[in-house]
Amino acid sequence: MAAETTVGGVVVGLETPVALALVPVVVGAVWALAYWRADGTASARSRRLLLASRVAVALLVVVAVAGPYVVTTRQTPGEPRVTLLTDDSDSTAVVGGASGLAEEIEEAGVPTRVATVGNGTSSRVGDGVAANLRENGSVVVLSDGQTTGGQSIAEAGERARELNATVSAVRLRPRQTERFVRIDGPSKTSAGVPATFLVSVGGVETNGTVELTVAADGEEIATHTFESGRGAHEVTHTFNETGPHRVVARIDSDDRFGRNDVFRSAVRVVDRPDVLYVAQGDYPLRGYLDDLYDVTARDRVPSDLSGYYAVVVQDVPADRVGDVGALQEFVIDGGGLVTVGGENAFDRGGYRRSAFGSMQPVGVGDSGPGSARLVIAVDVSGSAREGLSAQKAIALDVLDQLGDRNEVGVVAFNFQAYRVATPQPLSENRGAVEDRIRRLEAGGATDVAAGLRGAADLLGDGRGTVILVSDGVDGSPTVPAAADRLGSEGTPVVAVGVGDRTNVQRLQEIARLSGGSYLRAGETRRLRILFGGASRQFEGSALTVVDPNTFLTSGVRLRSNPGNANDVSTKTGADLLVAGPEGEPVLARWRYGLGRVATLTAYDGAGTLGGLLSRPDSLLVTKTVNYAVGDPERLRTDVADAADTRVGEPTTVVYRGEERPDARGASFRRVGADRYEATVVPREGGFSFVAGAEFAANYPAEYAAFGQSDALLRVVESTGGQTFAPDEAEAIARLAREQSAGVREVRDSLTPLALALALLVFLAEVALRRVQVYRGRTRSESGLI
Repeated sequence: MAAETTVGGVVVGLETPVALALVPVVVGAVWALAYWRADGTASARSRRLLLASRVAVALLVVVAVAGPYVVTTRQTPGEPRVTLLTDDSDSTAVVGGASGLAEEIEEAGVPTRVATVGNGTSSRVGDGVAANLRENGSVVVLSDGQTTGGQSIAEAGERARELNATVSAVRLRPRQTERFVRIDGPSKTSAGVPATFLVSVGGVETNGTVELTVAADGEEIATHTFESGRGAHEVTHTFNETGPHRVVARIDSDDRFGRNDVFRSAVRVVDRPDVLYVAQGDYPLRGYLDDLYDVTARDRVPSDLSGYYAVVVQDVPADRVGDVGALQEFVIDGGGLVTVGGENAFDRGGYRRSAFGSMQPVGVGDSGPGSARLVIAVDVSGSAREGLSAQKAIALDVLDQLGDRNEVGVVAFNFQAYRVATPQPLSENRGAVEDRIRRLEAGGATDVAAGLRGAADLLGDGRGTVILVSDGVDGSPTVPAAADRLGSEGTPVVAVGVGDRTNVQRLQEIARLSGGSYLRAGETRRLRILFGGASRQFEGSALTVVDPNTFLTSGVRLRSNPGNANDVSTKTGADLLVAGPEGEPVLARWRYGLGRVATLTAYDGAGTLGGLLSRPDSLLVTKTVNYAVGDPERLRTDVADAADTRVGEPTTVVYRGEERPDARGASFRRVGADRYEATVVPREGGFSFVAGAEFAANYPAEYAAFGQSDALLRVVESTGGQTFAPDEAEAIARLAREQSAGVREVRDSLTPLALALALLVFLAEVALRRVQVYRGRTRSESGLI
């Protein structure tokens, strides 16, 4: 084991310090040789000088054996080399490669190693990048970066930052036209109810018109011409018969690949779900629901609710609802409930201490938002370095939205979390918290999971909310688990996206798993609805979607303002999705047992819901009732479901029934009471039918995205890499030389010096004795006087 010490600022060490144990032995041996049988003519002085020189030689030899060295810091040229990652997948063929680039780099004097990260319909680019990273090393990616499997490019970029490695890329421009078509729409709908499908056409070099044709069950239902060669078109179709149906979109495109010119969607049409509508007045909502569901109207909830999927109660006092016990049992067992407000509901209907009111996600009265425990987690990692000023600005803006009654703490994080401020009431501590946020500095790798854990630790045992301010650029697989754990502990995460390269999907995933919400940087005012209180009141002119990333609110546009709302507050554990002009709850939801409960508390004096039944606002009402209904085949048995998939990718067929189904090409396993599952992997495109479930298999994901990925370019930026043109081999070689050179700690061996000194001493001593002989000062041939 080596031993080191610092002398005058220089590190000096021995590789084998145990060799110094030979010093006494060697000194003793030299002394014995010098004085053993010392009866010659040499004087004592001569023998002492001989002993000194030989001891010096022996000691220098021992030191040389011990391996002396010094560690110095200096500029070194290094050993430049390039790791070039090439992609032979079909999508990269569209944007073109750079044939001969490896040879050109080698001609520029830098050795090049080539590794392939994609081939045919497989583009595991993230895996390829991660596998070729080395500490302080670099890779050059010659790919479009469109990943179809394995870890994402963002995850590979995170690994590169951990290793202090850089990822560079070769800019690839599309060389030919390539289009693809896809359908987004419901996989299940009700008979007689219009179903809307969004058909999109995308690609690269799409100049020129392209014709779209959409067919349902072989019958053309829509055509459209995209003048720019790409875009989206909405198609609405009504299926009148129950059972499986097929929707096919096709484009007439003269491009490289033809398999992505067709997209299929399997749609299962079911009977309209039975919904019970309870009201004691004549309201327009009844007629609206009649167009969507099989509605049974009652003035009270009956004792027998079997056969219903959901119950809608509008403007009914608690003491006149009916059989609340039966309704509770119905919802606990998986039924749905929607409670619509009015002049006789909630605060005006005696809900406060009633059994019916206990089922609702809102309570009567204003609980006064702003008394929560909150921790702001600010991302100060290397990925956020260039945007730290924006991160701090957003963090300060978030703080400004929070009321004085909140207890607010702050953690900063990179690869670990740092306590910045412990939770204290903002009324006493706002200025100090602002100052500490302004002093934050950036650096280090990114570990959002560490930030979430640090925020949870700062909250302690008490429940609270984490407000995450980050760009979300972290591909670590531990992040979802950390978010899920916070959710299970009742700590939601409100994720605020910051920066031009925000990983929105990752932040939305964190919010979803924790039971929180995602906000863009410009949407922080919505925090006033949740945490503003009297000192930071929300002000608006119409209804506001608080969380647009849920099933109920996705795609919803609100223009109306009903004018009235019941005086309620969101209960702990419920989700506030839509708020009124002053931040009051309008739409809230939660789970009650196995069932789903939603409340819609905005209304107008005439009972028309103030425009909520007119487009585009009516979509919110439809989605709210659909949320309560859940699966429209939940009460049926002997039914099977399967999601659409792609060629080569698995889909799960779920069968509900008493006996295991016997289906060709599928092996079902029991996963629960009256529930069986089988995994099917289609090998070719088209529609397949298994155990009564029909699903579509579309073209592989390789043909669903073209052009160089923005995610790859973000990784290049975040790791400090560069982008090159295909003909810039010399620039790539120059970068490799620059990266290999640098100021490094270099260990210089002193063994040659020690041996040279030993030889020099020995020769000097021999020369001195020869001079004594030549001058006649001694008659001894040894030169000793």
